[in-house]
Amino acid sequence: MLPASEQQTEDSETAAQLIGYSFARPELLAEALTHPSATGDQPRRRGRRGWSQKPTYERLEFLGDRVLGLVIAEWLWRRFETEREGHLTRRFAQLVKRDTLAAVAATIGLDRHLNLSRGEANFGTHRKASVLADVCEAVIAAIYIDGGIEAARDFIRRWWEPLIAEMEKPPRDPKAALQEWAQGRGMGLPVYEVRETSGPAHALRFTVSVRVADFEEATAAASSKRAAEALAAAALLQRVAPKVAANAS
Repeated sequence: MLPASEQQTEDSETAAQLIGYSFARPELLAEALTHPSATGDQPRRRGRRGWSQKPTYERLEFLGDRVLGLVIAEWLWRRFETEREGHLTRRFAQLVKRDTLAAVAATIGLDRHLNLSRGEANFGTHRKASVLADVCEAVIAAIYIDGGIEAARDFIRRWWEPLIAEMEKPPRDPKAALQEWAQGRGMGLPVYEVRETSGPAHALRFTVSVRVADFEEATAAASSKRAAEALAAAALLQRVAPKVAANAS
């Protein structure tokens, strides 16, 4: 994981082969594979909008999240045509959550081609689930910009088809699973609390905590209060009841 431009080019070409898509603009893939730490020692460049550093995956990740969401939502809507909205929502949440994205990125091998600082590489940042998930979304955006929605759809279908195929039933709602587990042990209802609301009005981010009885609370953040509550519930379940959590999204 050297910062040299030649190594970056070689890594991008290899990553493109693993992805199974030939880029007309390979610089998009290089951007999708560039961690913010990789720009720390690089000189700033002057462009039409002033001085800037080499772009990283952060902006692409923003777009890729939306492209993935659209493709998965349409796919589920067509594939499970008799299911209610609630069941489709649970399937959707499972397929676009961080751990799923990280698993796809690791399966492809994107972690081996991420461009980041030597310090972050030594720290193992390229193996963090949050980083792998962001890179996966950035790659989706790069493919979308380079080849359009059909190219992005082909990529998503290739790597998500096995995940949908093994999803015979909608995953259990983690909030419902946590409530059933707690009440079954006489602990009462889980208590959720919004800890923080951040970001601009068009892209709010909610940080929510949940606690049950005397267990240490769990916290999670998402773009909606409902999603943050579900993630927090899943995190708490994973800690107190791993077997129950395995059956919840």
